[in-house]
Amino acid sequence: MDWKNIDLADLKELELDFNNMGAWPNIVKIFFAVVVAVITAILAYNLMVSDNIKKYQDVTDQEAQLKFQFQTKYQIALNADAYKSQMEEMEKNFAELLKRLPTASETPGLLDDITYVGTTSGLSFNKINWEAEIEREFYTELPLRLEVVGGYHEFGEFLSRVAALPRIVTLHDFTIDNTGNDVLILKLLAKTYRYKEVVAK
Repeated sequence: MDWKNIDLADLKELELDFNNMGAWPNIVKIFFAVVVAVITAILAYNLMVSDNIKKYQDVTDQEAQLKFQFQTKYQIALNADAYKSQMEEMEKNFAELLKRLPTASETPGLLDDITYVGTTSGLSFNKINWEAEIEREFYTELPLRLEVVGGYHEFGEFLSRVAALPRIVTLHDFTIDNTGNDVLILKLLAKTYRYKEVVAK
């Protein structure tokens, strides 16, 4: 085909007979074929290819997620023995800590222990009273208000011996008043704790 001899102005007057497409000029046939091919490609992409591409992307994303889950579970499986040992150690430590918390029946005995520690440290008690229990989520707080009379040396020995008791006792809100005549009054709040059994629902 000689493209130089084609006069585009002639196409404006061209009347196309769709029943006799074979008689169309070659350039019209080519243009029509290109348009049909483009439309066909667009329709084929939208109707068939695009859905398959989306499905492929979904499958690829799912594959990556499954690989990550597999790697995570594989690492857990590799460390299962170590995790088990750590869990057993934690349960053992927890049980040891629970043994240091007084039961309801041991609470009066703890009071006797503190009184004994104070008197043998050279102190005398002005006040030693249990205050109202404070309920927490996993334990009960048992506050004990103390007021003892003595000197700095006796106070230090008393506090160190209370800290060394086999039951957990924490000390709070220290104040020391000097009443004269070398007499000191130590006021503090001692707290011990009782584990609260959680009932499964």
